[in-house]
Amino acid sequence: DAQINIDLRHARDVAITGNTLWSGVQHDIRVVDSSHIVLGANVLDRNPQYRENGILERLVEPERVVMFQVPWVDDEGQVHVNRGYRVQMNSAIGPYKGGLRFHPSVNLSILKFLAFEQVFKNALTTLAMGGGKGGSDFDPKGKSDNEVMRFCQSFMMELFRHIGPNTDVPAGDIGVGAREIGYLFGMYRKLANEFTGILTGKSLGWGGSLIRPEATGYGCVYFAAEMLNTRNQTLQGKVCLVSGSGNVAQFTVEKLIELGAKVVTLSDSSGYVYDEEGMNEDKLAFVKRLKNIRRGRIKEYVDKYSQAVYTEADSSLEYNPLWNHKANAAFPCATQNEINGKDAQNLVKNGVTLVAEGSNMPSTPEAIHLFLDKKILYAPGKASNAGGVAVSGLEMAQNSMRLSWPREEVDARLKIIMKSIHKSCLDAAAEYGVPGNYMVGANIAGFLKVVNAMIDQGLV
Repeated sequence: DAQINIDLRHARDVAITGNTLWSGVQHDIRVVDSSHIVLGANVLDRNPQYRENGILERLVEPERVVMFQVPWVDDEGQVHVNRGYRVQMNSAIGPYKGGLRFHPSVNLSILKFLAFEQVFKNALTTLAMGGGKGGSDFDPKGKSDNEVMRFCQSFMMELFRHIGPNTDVPAGDIGVGAREIGYLFGMYRKLANEFTGILTGKSLGWGGSLIRPEATGYGCVYFAAEMLNTRNQTLQGKVCLVSGSGNVAQFTVEKLIELGAKVVTLSDSSGYVYDEEGMNEDKLAFVKRLKNIRRGRIKEYVDKYSQAVYTEADSSLEYNPLWNHKANAAFPCATQNEINGKDAQNLVKNGVTLVAEGSNMPSTPEAIHLFLDKKILYAPGKASNAGGVAVSGLEMAQNSMRLSWPREEVDARLKIIMKSIHKSCLDAAAEYGVPGNYMVGANIAGFLKVVNAMIDQGLV
């Protein structure tokens, strides 16, 4: 099922840029959507050199895939073996760039899909970054710091051969935070005998960038604000539903509060909390301590704030009740496929007019079609959550210069980048006959930048 689901998602995005015309050429692409074939034909007909150069067949295959075993020893002396991966998808506009994910669900299919998406997201940032993704089926939950350290060191003992500051610069993702980045960087430094900006998301004391932890969440809110601005609205007073309670969700909430919005939900894999009064800076600080330091569960929020209501996750339901509250905007910041068709119906029914994706591809195709049909301001993750990788690119620039920019400068550059992404999406959508469609605009804008670079560089 996981393989099929990923392939369908892959096919949908390929369709938007025109690859559906080549359905069946690549084994991963099986399903077409007739509404996108005309659009894809439009892109290809205007640019016949794409067909002549076999761009589409080249684009959907990774340039390189590395898969390896990761043996490690737990605190009891028991040996474990996990699988490690790095998918180096496309480097036409810069070194491979994309996160490392440590989670039991990780497999090659998921990482190829995420790497494919990463190529176009990175292209939108205006920075010189290709696309990649990697990780392992290792689960850091419940592991001691020493166990995580031993795993990370074993993982890097193989990965270090395939990465470099001008080749491939990984970052964090699900299950890979500051602790894991530190262990990975330390092992790379020892093995390579050099101190370079080989990973992003580093701590400030040894090469990290200010605003990097906040970047994905802040960028998502900046993008949402730009979308609302097209309708002469702001986030002031808007009731917002936010899923997740990790890094992206925390800083999405922080920036929403700063801009005057009212956030009423947060969640984790066990369930979600609904706080009708709205969250303030003190409540958010509690959540940060709970999740980042104590590594507790979100249900503890209601122990501290009794007016809030906790709802246990129920996999038997056909929808997520988190998305079934009165609100103006939704910010899915947890994981992929968290908003299905029923959830989308509930959001529209409850008055939501804006959906900005903080996580990677959280909305299913059915949900996206409904958002577009109902003229919801819908921001696809490759555009709205590109702030994280954008500041990773700024971290790479600072490392190369051996400089550290002040917080205000990084934040200002992030705002400029998110505004640029917003404009690129709108311009591309308008040029190809679907004005206001951010999903199509994001896909086409990123696609054009990458494939034009591939053509310029020849058949390599």
